[in-house]
Parts: sequence; structure tokens; C-alpha cells
Amino acid sequence: MPDPVREPPAVLITRPEPGCAETAAAVAALGWRPLLAPALVLEALPPAPDLARPTQALLLPSRAAARALAGKLDPALPVLAVGGGTAAEARAAGFTDITPAEGDAATLAALAAARLDPARGPLLLAVGQGYGAALAAALRGRGFSVRRRVVYAARPAAGLPDSTRAALRQGAARAALFLSPRSALITQALLRQSGLVETVRGMAAFALSPRIARALADMPWQAIHATAMPDSSALLALLGPAPGRGPEIARPEPENEGQE
Repeated sequence: MPDPVREPPAVLITRPEPGCAETAAAVAALGWRPLLAPALVLEALPPAPDLARPTQALLLPSRAAARALAGKLDPALPVLAVGGGTAAEARAAGFTDITPAEGDAATLAALAAARLDPARGPLLLAVGQGYGAALAAALRGRGFSVRRRVVYAARPAAGLPDSTRAALRQGAARAALFLSPRSALITQALLRQSGLVETVRGMAAFALSPRIARALADMPWQAIHATAMPDSSALLALLGPAPGRGPEIARPEPENEGQE
């Protein structure tokens, strides 16, 4: 059995699967030990009866929305994706005409305004349960008719994995990564539920945006760092290599709804 004292310092990874494993691989490449703690469980939902009605374009504010629509719509339908990761996921789901925005809901709305014409028909906005209302309102404010349809559910995890709880109690974690405000809030609730609030005093929190960082302010993190823009390579650059390590930074693709 490995001696925990000699293992690399650990990083708590709160992203939902399947992206959690992807981020874990990028963190491991930096010399850290990943501790998996997906805050959300994603599940595709049955398609709405009118999902395939004629639409000018499909808007995808998350990778999970792209995955949920695999095989359910005309693959030639024009797609606007929130960023490069979601564009790649849409391609994997079979779509062929894809244009990426620059990583968040605001740039997705701006891309729609630049590329599409409100007079040419409605937009289909595919979202997770509880997400996308602000983006739909922004698009309507630009004159578009928007059909917002929920294609997947993102449910809070019931608890932290046993192995992760044990590692946190041993003080193994030195950092935690957060890619959405909701994941940040749920993770903190799970830490409280497990009696692990004090463990964060030895951990720096790394957030994909200032908005996510603000969701972390209620716990005594050693420090809270945020990227200026929602860019996953910038998040890994903030984390940096584990002490004594200096490998090339890999780039995980974010999962966050409307903010890639």
C-alpha cells in the first residue's frame, strides 16, 4: 500500500463526469494527485415533443447539452457553441456545421447576433435543468424568438466519495478546482455535511471566473484565485505544477453551462 506521506499533494476536482476524469488527467500531468469529487451528476432527459421543429440554429451553452442531443436532431442544423470544448462535443455528437463562441454566455449571445437574423426564424436553446434563462432573455432582448428546451438534468451529488473524504481528513489536499458557481456551492455543502470545513484552511481554491470565486467566499479557504476569463488552460496555469514538478500544462475542456 502506498505511503500517503510520500504521495504527491492532492487537488480536489469538483467537475461532473465524464469531464472529471479528463481534468484529473490534466492535473496528474502537472504532478498532482487528483481527488475526484464530482459535485453534480449529469443525466440526459427524454427529448421534448417539439425538439425537432424547424429552427434557424441550435445554441449549445454546454458540453452536456451537446452530448444529450446526439442522434436527436438533423446533423446539418447550424450550431453555435459556447466555446471550443462544446464545439468538439457537438462534432462528436454528429453535428457538422458548428461555430464556437469565446467561452461564455455573453459571447454566445453576441455570436448569435452577429451570425443570425431574428427574421429568419426561432432559435433552439438546449440547456440543463435550471440553466439558460438569462441567456434566453439576452437573446430575446436582441430580437430573437427563442425555444429554450431542457435536455439534461444536473443533480447534486449525494456525498463525497469515501476515498476523497479520507484523503481530506488526512490533510492531503492542497488545492481545489471549481468550474461553475453551482459546483462550488454544492461542494461546500458536501464538505459541511462531512464535517470537513476546517480542512479547507490548508487548501487554495482555484475558480474558472471571478463569479465562481465569489461563490466560495463563505468558507475559510487558505486563498481563492480566479482566472480573468473562463479559460481552462488559464485555470491550470493558476494551479501550476505540483511542488518539484514542471511538466507541460495540458488543457481540460470545461463543463460549465454557459461559461466554458
